[in-house]
Amino acid sequence: MLRRIRTDAAGLLIALAVAFPLYWMVLSALKPRAALEAGDPAPFTLTPTLDSFRRVLLVDGFGQYLLNSVAVAAVVVTASTFCAFCAAVALTRYRFRLRTTLLVVVLIAQMVPVEALTIPLFFLMRNMGQAVPQLGLNHLGSLMLVHTAFAVPLAIWMLHGFVAAVPKELEEAAQLDGAGSLTFVTRVLFPLVAPGVVACSIFSFIMTWNDFLFAKTFIISAQENQTLPIALLSFFKPDENDWGGIMAGSVLMTIPVLVFFLFVQRRLASGLGGAVKG
Repeated sequence: MLRRIRTDAAGLLIALAVAFPLYWMVLSALKPRAALEAGDPAPFTLTPTLDSFRRVLLVDGFGQYLLNSVAVAAVVVTASTFCAFCAAVALTRYRFRLRTTLLVVVLIAQMVPVEALTIPLFFLMRNMGQAVPQLGLNHLGSLMLVHTAFAVPLAIWMLHGFVAAVPKELEEAAQLDGAGSLTFVTRVLFPLVAPGVVACSIFSFIMTWNDFLFAKTFIISAQENQTLPIALLSFFKPDENDWGGIMAGSVLMTIPVLVFFLFVQRRLASGLGGAVKG
C-alpha cells in the first residue's frame, strides 16, 4: 500500500512538472499586456484577456502561414511513413546482401547533428532549385523534401521492430490461404503494425510542425511561403519582446498538435486489434 502511494505521488509530481510549462504558457497568453511588462509573477490572473490572441490572429498573412505549415506537415507525414513502412518491410521480411549494412547506415544517419548539415543542405537546395524550381529555396518543396529525409531513417528503425515482431507463421498461413506478398502486406501486416505507423506519424508531424531552423534557412525572401514558427518572429522586438503575443502564438501552434494526436490515438487503439481473426 505504501509503495503504491509513493508511486502515485511520484507520477503526480512528474505530471505536474510536465504540465506546468503548458499552464504558464496559457496563463501568460491570457494575462494583460501591462501585467507581463511589469513582470507580474503571480501564478494566476483575475483579469484574463484575449488581446494577445487578437494580436496574433491579426498578423499579416497568419492564415497563409497556417496553411503552409499544414501542407508541409501533411506531405512529410504521408511520404515519410509510406517510405519507412516499405523500407522496414523490405529489411525485415526479405533477405538480401548488405541488409545489415543498410540498417547500420540508417542508424548512423541519425547521429549527425542537424546544425552540421544546415549549410550543406542550403547549397544543395539552391542547386536543386536550378533544375527543379519547386524544390529550391523560397519554395515549400524544399522543406517537404528535407523534413522527409530526416524523418525516414528514425521511422525505419521504429517500424523495423514492429514488423519484426509479426510472427513468420502468420505470413505462411496467409500464403496457404492464397494471399500473395502484396495482399499479406496490405491486409495483414499493415493493420498489425498500425500502432508503429501512428507513432512514426506523430514523430514526423511534431518535428515538422515545430521546425524553425530549416524554415528560416530555406525560405529567405518569399514571405507567402513562410510557416507558423517564422510568424512568431514578429513579436520579438529589438527594444522589448511581446511575450503575450509569443505565448498566444505558441498556444495556437500547440492546438493542431493536440488535435492531430487525438485523431491518430483512435486509429492507434483500433490498429491494436487489426488483422486478427477470431
